[in-house]
Amino acid sequence: MNANKNSKLANKKKVQKQKPLLIPWRFRLVLGTVLIIFGALIARIGYLQVIEPDNLIKQGDMRSVRVKALHSARGIISDRNDNPLAVSVPVQAVWADPFTIFKEGGFEERERWFALADVLGLERQDLIEKIEKNRTRRFIYLQRQVSPAMAKYIKELKLAGVGLKAESRRYYPAGEVSAHLVGVTGIDGHGLEGVERSYDKWLTGEAGKRIIRKDRFGRVVENIALEEREQGKPLKLTIDQRLQAIAYRAIKQAVADHRATSGSAVLIDVKTGAVLAMVNAPSYNPNNRSSRQSFTMRNRVITDAMEPGSTVKPFVVLAALEAGIADTETIIDTGNGIMQIGGSRVRDTSKVGKANLAKILQKSSNIGVAKLGLDMPLEALLGMYSSIGFGQLSGLNLIGETTGIFPNRRRWSSFEIATLTFGYGLSITPLQLAHAYATLGNSGEYKPIYIIENNQQDLSKQVLDREHANTVLGMLEAVTQPGGTATRAAVPGYRIAAKTGTSRKATSGGYSDEYVALTVGVAPVSNPRVSLVVVINEPQGDQYYGGSVAAPVFSEIMKGALQILNVAPDENQFQQ
Repeated sequence: MNANKNSKLANKKKVQKQKPLLIPWRFRLVLGTVLIIFGALIARIGYLQVIEPDNLIKQGDMRSVRVKALHSARGIISDRNDNPLAVSVPVQAVWADPFTIFKEGGFEERERWFALADVLGLERQDLIEKIEKNRTRRFIYLQRQVSPAMAKYIKELKLAGVGLKAESRRYYPAGEVSAHLVGVTGIDGHGLEGVERSYDKWLTGEAGKRIIRKDRFGRVVENIALEEREQGKPLKLTIDQRLQAIAYRAIKQAVADHRATSGSAVLIDVKTGAVLAMVNAPSYNPNNRSSRQSFTMRNRVITDAMEPGSTVKPFVVLAALEAGIADTETIIDTGNGIMQIGGSRVRDTSKVGKANLAKILQKSSNIGVAKLGLDMPLEALLGMYSSIGFGQLSGLNLIGETTGIFPNRRRWSSFEIATLTFGYGLSITPLQLAHAYATLGNSGEYKPIYIIENNQQDLSKQVLDREHANTVLGMLEAVTQPGGTATRAAVPGYRIAAKTGTSRKATSGGYSDEYVALTVGVAPVSNPRVSLVVVINEPQGDQYYGGSVAAPVFSEIMKGALQILNVAPDENQFQQ
């Protein structure tokens, strides 16, 4: 009995001695810590979501928002008859994501990678090494501008990390015929030469873009924004592709026949100033990048200045007429073909004797024009050259055009003035010479030349006396008739006014043994329509004169041009 009581009493004391299950201060500490952490989280969330949300938005957009470029097609370039000279064709660019490639197994399926290299025309090992060297990058080009057939084959290979991107490639239907004028574009579709470069902004337009949001599986879940693309604008040139073909074929053949360094021709509409043809040989194929060389890509009509030789003599006669020191009845004594000026001599290729202005031009007398030049004020001669466009840019806005060299000295010797009258001591481009003769053929009315249709303004001005210009034009007709120096420039059925020229090429310290052969003129004389210049640079062999080298080419091109332009013959073919 007593034992039971003692046991209960002991248990009661043990219960009293146990600590309580809930300690107030510890509970408050834990609860406070939890509330502080929870409050900090709430504050952080509030800070990120309300005060500074931009960083999270940026991070989220980097993972989900994509910008897709909308390609803008380059504008078409066409000739005056709407024949295409440059068009854009759809192609694909092949790109790779090396990071994804190695993430998905690398080059385990080598046969498919070798097939990709083969279709792209790349060395198999070179392709593998290119990707391995850039294994941390997310984008590299494997090949640009592949054809749709190649793109389809590559797509069917289903290689992880390899994709296609739409782009366009420029194609030139006229090939080498109009290459110098039209120009070419680079791999990124921007103009490098010719009209393609000068009017690149007009032709390119503005690319658009589409901003979308994708989920983790690459599916589009939201269209965020769309910026419409602006297509490139078309460009219509004044040239006639038929005339281009005729001129190029004739120049190319002449360069080959005379083993010349190069040849050029430019044809201008006398009435409007429109450039109808502009060709050079050698040329290049703009559709084949491997054929491009700086020597063949130069548009020599505007980049290469030359001493024009006897082709400027008609303007010396014009200056004499306008200065009043000579008229159509004036007789000039050229003596025995040699004129001494100080310690130098001026020579004629053949004795002319006493001659009027018409015969001076017909026989191309250096002494005759030298005497005219020495008798008139120097300002009259230089002013004549300046008024017809020598030493000035044409305004065609083509890259690489030069102004030539227009002399500007404080002191002139008599011999320097004399040489200036027969085309030495200044240099001009073939385009400037063609433009000068177009002004002469247009009765002395200067028309600014242009190459873009509907881009001209009426800035014409009368720079030569109309009567004098027509008089000299009549004199030049005799140059293509029997007894003249340009008989091989004549065109059956048409009255042709032309002048030949042969100038030696300048070198350091003097002149070389190389020549430039020129023939320039207008037709038909009764109502001039076109002006043409033909230049053959450094012809080889015994024949190097303008009358024997360039004149036949002039005749061939002029004949084709007059027929294509449907110009009626103005000469009585049955006249005795």
